[in-house]
Amino acid sequence: MAMGTRDGEQSPLWVVTADLPKAPSHPFYTRLNALLDAYDFDRFVEKKCRRFYASAMGRPSLTPGRYFRLLLLSYFEGIDSERGIEWRATDSLAVRSFLGLAVPDAPPDHSTISRTRRLIDVETHRTVFTWVQQRLVDAGLLHGQTIAIDATTLEANAAMRSIVRRDTGESYQAFLTRLAQTSGIETPTRDDLARLDRKRKKKTSNTDWTNPFDPDAKVTKMKDGRTHLAHKAEHAVDVETGAVVAVTVQGADQGDTTTIVETMTAAATQIEAAQEKVDDPQPLEEVVADKGYHSNQTMVDLAEVEIRSYIAEPDRGRRDWSNAPEAQAPVYGNRRRIRGARGRRLMRRRGETVERSFAHVYGTGGMRRTHLRGHTNILKRILIHVSGFNLGLIMRQLIGVGTPRGLQGRSAVAIAALLVLISAAQRRLAAICAPHRLITAMRGQITLSTTFVVNSSTMATYTTGC
Repeated sequence: MAMGTRDGEQSPLWVVTADLPKAPSHPFYTRLNALLDAYDFDRFVEKKCRRFYASAMGRPSLTPGRYFRLLLLSYFEGIDSERGIEWRATDSLAVRSFLGLAVPDAPPDHSTISRTRRLIDVETHRTVFTWVQQRLVDAGLLHGQTIAIDATTLEANAAMRSIVRRDTGESYQAFLTRLAQTSGIETPTRDDLARLDRKRKKKTSNTDWTNPFDPDAKVTKMKDGRTHLAHKAEHAVDVETGAVVAVTVQGADQGDTTTIVETMTAAATQIEAAQEKVDDPQPLEEVVADKGYHSNQTMVDLAEVEIRSYIAEPDRGRRDWSNAPEAQAPVYGNRRRIRGARGRRLMRRRGETVERSFAHVYGTGGMRRTHLRGHTNILKRILIHVSGFNLGLIMRQLIGVGTPRGLQGRSAVAIAALLVLISAAQRRLAAICAPHRLITAMRGQITLSTTFVVNSSTMATYTTGC
């Protein structure tokens, strides 16, 4: 057969969509869409977002159901930017099926996603977050009796070199130049400025410095030791199930004893809203946290609202209660509880559940570095990111995995186990057929051949003759 050559190709003028090749839908996204459709997700979000759209006909918009699916896609695929979401929606036929895009439909542009995010307020995003929590309650995956609280830092979309002085408005470079000239160096070089910067004791303070493009970003020390502009994300997680009850975004320069107030308030509100249709709702009763959240005022506040605390206590030596007598009983009660068997068990569960949510939402979920500015914009993305994490808990109960990548791993394990069973059956069949080889030679040979495609590039064939 002669080898053909490639000529110039011209696209046809008309294409019959029924003749186009069909790609198999992703089983995870197919089951997730079935879950969302079973509870009328699209109708729910369209009702909540109706006031943000014009009543008269105008420019074609991004429907609310597709917008929130795009943000869920960013969690499940680990995409950090809206440009990446657009590219993924263009590249994958399975994702297009999840988004409900027909063959001639173009995926939404990243600017459309950004404009829709700015259009819909943060309370509507929180309403979607509550809707997912109600599905958790229906599935028995959210109790709300005991929650664990912890925080992590997110790298801001702002550079340290762009910070300016709050009093004078000068940049960091201009500030160092002025210090060098004050010290006697009239025309300082870059080496002179770097040497002066190393010798200076207090380099940057949020009291003196700010970023003009993102005032919410604060100078802080990251987990890897770098000093960077960052935000603080705080989670409240159900200790029994691992579901995220509440999430807040606050300044990275604020201490844990300050931010716990807002997170506890949000957690109590979310637990009540999630159990709105439950006959006998379970109120918030216990909170578990590490030693960074321990203070006299925190113990007093929790005791006043009748919430039992299991907060690790730092070693402060012998305490003098003459200045704060009202905190003595709550502190001693918390100390007695954390030393018990239940307290130690809850401490272990706190580390497991909270750190798992951080790893999924910000690690594999792609939100460790934000591409947005302002706490409001970041909170919108994180609320839907965490909603994807909670939906993953429901999917794990339904099909055994909570992410599309987890399903890929499960299929490989299932195929490997199936091949092992086939090999064992073949050995058993060979042992049975051994005495009948002469008869087989006379009557012909029966061949059993089985082929399994493990990957797109790997094919395994097992043949047994009897």
